[in-house]
Amino acid sequence: MTPLTIAAAQSISVAGDLAANIAGHQRFMQVAAEQGVQLLVFPELSLTGYERGLAAELAIVPGAEVLQSLRDFAREVGLTTVVGMPIRLSEDSPVLIGALVLGADGSLGIYSKQHLHAGEEVAFAPGTGGSTLTIGTDTVALAVCADFSHASHAAAAAQQGADVYAAGVLITENGYAPDTAILQGYARSHSMVVLMANHGGATGGWESAGRSAIWASDGSLISVAPGTGNLMVIARRNADGWQGQVVAVSEA
Repeated sequence: MTPLTIAAAQSISVAGDLAANIAGHQRFMQVAAEQGVQLLVFPELSLTGYERGLAAELAIVPGAEVLQSLRDFAREVGLTTVVGMPIRLSEDSPVLIGALVLGADGSLGIYSKQHLHAGEEVAFAPGTGGSTLTIGTDTVALAVCADFSHASHAAAAAQQGADVYAAGVLITENGYAPDTAILQGYARSHSMVVLMANHGGATGGWESAGRSAIWASDGSLISVAPGTGNLMVIARRNADGWQGQVVAVSEA
């Protein structure tokens, strides 16, 4: 097996404060780089918090200058990073829930959430997904929260050759058991490694359950955060298989 190191960034977002959240994301990215992580995935709407009421005001076009410092940092430390952000594909188009891929090579990829959760339609339009990513010899398919509640989404990822399925989410305590059962099931049924990056604290009036996790392609748990808080859940693959680790990320 070729080596691979991936991580879920269980970050705590400051509501609507893009500058503070960019700084927080950079701290996670620095720790990830020090740990040799190749792909780091943040929760749904991580750069603004899950703030439906602020989404229209905060939405950006993906190539906006405000994200250039994060793009530069991703390239500088050689870390492909997936961040959550409300986006518009043009200045006058609908607001989408975006997962922006800041490539280690300086590239920018766009994924938009395809399946909205009930109530999200008041602030967002459904998106169209996006391309798979290549990390070393692995193919990664992205998902944003309610996307994974549709079995067809994970099945399509598998059909595209994905061996890693990475979801940025907001999952509360009530939803944690059923949602993680679905994700673990995808790992087993599609022989994909499954990564779930959940928020580390309350956001948008919801109490996140934390406990971000990564499952191996046989459904076995590689690593899981013990609760909420700013934590990084890491999975490393080498010739001996997978090893997991959880690292605390300090606040400023």
